[in-house]
Amino acid sequence: MKPLEGQAGAARTAAPSETARWRIGEAARRSGVSAANMRYYEHEGLLSPGGRESNRYRLYSEADVHRLRFIRLCRAMDMSLGEVRTLLAMDGTPPADAHAACRTLDEHIAHVRTRRRELQALEQHLRGLRSQCDGADAQCHVLEALHEQADHQAAGLPAPGAPKRHV
Repeated sequence: MKPLEGQAGAARTAAPSETARWRIGEAARRSGVSAANMRYYEHEGLLSPGGRESNRYRLYSEADVHRLRFIRLCRAMDMSLGEVRTLLAMDGTPPADAHAACRTLDEHIAHVRTRRRELQALEQHLRGLRSQCDGADAQCHVLEALHEQADHQAAGLPAPGAPKRHV
């Protein structure tokens, strides 16, 4: 694993150098992370503030761009910011427990399995809704079924056939 040099969690205030070379637009293009997300990751402490030019433009180094790619990869695997933060904190330093990253992934795999079950239940629910309309009637009954479920929710009752939601 390639350590994320100079990024071990502490905010750095380094002056621009030969390693800090790209403004946000170019760093976004090179990393595949939007400028808005880059600012958000910096705000969340996943990316250090780094160096700035005399005109106060933020400069990004190759290590920053690599770190952004690492974050994007983890986020593409649906890891939470907390999980990404945990993995980043382990990177570049010898962990007390050499397999802590494995535990983080095991926890994420359990989350993925739970989410998969939720999505399967959602698919069944959507199929049930879709079955309300076979195209033979003059009117589609999908909207009626949705309104019935909304009325059940307003009454504090579980919607008939509705899956448990994570949100």
